[in-house]
Amino acid sequence: MKTKLVVGLYGLAAFSLVACVPLAMAQDRQVVLAGFGGAYDKVIREYWLNPFEEATGIKVVVVPTANSAELRAKVQAMLETGNVTLDIFVDGEMDAEAPSHAERAENIDDFCAQFKGRADLLPGSCKASGVLWGRGATLMTYNKEHFPNGGPKTWAEFWDTEAFPGMRAMPAQPDAWRQLTAALLADGVPIHELYPMDVDRAFKKLDELRPHVGLWWTTGDQTTQGFRNGEYDAGFMWMTRTTALKNEGQPIEWSYDGALLVGDRYAIVKGAPHKAEALELMKFFLDSPEVQGKICEALACMPPSTEALQYMTAEARAKLPTAEQISSKMVVPDAEWINANKAMLIDRWNDWIQN
Repeated sequence: MKTKLVVGLYGLAAFSLVACVPLAMAQDRQVVLAGFGGAYDKVIREYWLNPFEEATGIKVVVVPTANSAELRAKVQAMLETGNVTLDIFVDGEMDAEAPSHAERAENIDDFCAQFKGRADLLPGSCKASGVLWGRGATLMTYNKEHFPNGGPKTWAEFWDTEAFPGMRAMPAQPDAWRQLTAALLADGVPIHELYPMDVDRAFKKLDELRPHVGLWWTTGDQTTQGFRNGEYDAGFMWMTRTTALKNEGQPIEWSYDGALLVGDRYAIVKGAPHKAEALELMKFFLDSPEVQGKICEALACMPPSTEALQYMTAEARAKLPTAEQISSKMVVPDAEWINANKAMLIDRWNDWIQN
C-alpha cells in the first residue's frame, strides 16, 4: 500500500507539473510590436490586436516609435548589440525593397507559401520582406475653413501662395523623395517622367516654398496636432492621418492629384525572441478580412484582401482613390531608383535643410 500510495502521489505530482507547464507557457507567450502612437495604434489595438489576444491567448505589447527612420535605427542597434527585444517592425514598401531591409528582417518566404493560392489577396501581400499591411496615399490636404472657395488641388496650386495664401506642412524625412516628387510635379514634370529624378531642379523648386512652410514634420502625430492647432493651412500628409482628422470632425479636405501610392509591410526582426508568435499574429491578419476592413475603414487604407471591402461602408470605400485616379493621377514611386540613390538624397536633404 505504501508503495502504491507513493507511486500514486508521484504520478499525481508529475501530472500536475506537466499540466501546469503549457498554461505557464501560454501565459508567457507574447509578441512585441513596434507602433507609431496616436490614432494608428488605437485602431490596430481595437480591431486587430485585441481580437488576436482573445482568440489565441498571446499577449501583444506595442512599443511606440517616433517614425520609420528611428525604428530602423532601433532595430539595427538591437542587431549590433545582440539584444533583440522587438519581434515585428513596420517598414514602408519602398524601404522593404532595399538590400538593407534584408539585413534587419527575417526571410518569411516559407511562411508565405500557405497564401499563394488565395485569390482574394493582392499580389505581393506576403513575400520574403514581410506582410502587406495595406496601401494608402501620401497626399495634399487643406483646411476648408481657411479656403472656403476651395483649396489647392494640384502641386502647382499648393506652391502658389498668392492664389492660395497660408502656411504649409511638408514631410522632413531625410530620404527626401516625397518632398522632391511634389516639387517636380509643382514645376510641371509629368508623372511618367519623374524618374530618374532631376534632384537639382527639385531642390530649386523647394527653395520657393521654404519660406511658407510652418511645419516640417517627421511623425504622423505632428501633422494631426499641427492641423488642430492651426500651424498650417495646407499640407502634405498621410491619408491615415487625414481620415482620422475627418472622423473627429475637423474641416479637412484632400486631393489625390499627384498623391503618392505607398504601403507598409510588417516584418519579423532577425533573431526575434517570439518569432513563432509573431508569425501567428501576421497569419491572423491575412486570414481575417473583417479585421482588415475595419482597420481600413478607420484609416482609409486599401486592404490586402479584396474580401475586406465588404466590411467597409460605402462611404469609406468612396474615400479611397478610384482605379482611374490610381492609374492616371497618382504616383507609384520608383523603388529601384530611390534605393539606389538613397545615400545621395539623404546627403542633399541634410545639406539643404540645415542651410
